[in-house]
Amino acid sequence: MRCPFCGCVESRVIDSRAAEEGSTIRRRRECLECMRRFTTYEMIEQSPLIVIKKDGRRVIFEQSKLLNGIVRACEKRYIPINEIEALGERVERDIRNTMEREISTQQIGEIVMKHLKDLDQVAYVRFASVYRQFADIDNFMEELQALMKNKQ
Repeated sequence: MRCPFCGCVESRVIDSRAAEEGSTIRRRRECLECMRRFTTYEMIEQSPLIVIKKDGRRVIFEQSKLLNGIVRACEKRYIPINEIEALGERVERDIRNTMEREISTQQIGEIVMKHLKDLDQVAYVRFASVYRQFADIDNFMEELQALMKNKQ
């Protein structure tokens, strides 16, 4: 890390903490040459995650697509956006914790449903109806009955 004041490459870290986003580290440094202090922000480098679509295509994972699906399931529910974003981050963390470099959309859907079930049951049923492609009302009722059974 080069000092912004004198250009020296020797510095020591005084304080480190996670920044607001969680994947960024904020470090307070002190130059060993001029003794001035400065702040750096470092991004945690993550290896690319590949999503295997139902048709076999492989695409790079995008959290924005995941978040869009969750937001659609939560529409017209009284769920604050920060809770939805936190759920998206938990889902991505669970996906990355599998340590797999490739993951199927089916696995992602199951992880999302596990978290949605805890957040909001209506949003869970909405997401499940699209994800599991319910063919008729019987499939829908089976899912609702399973949800009611788990609730009791």
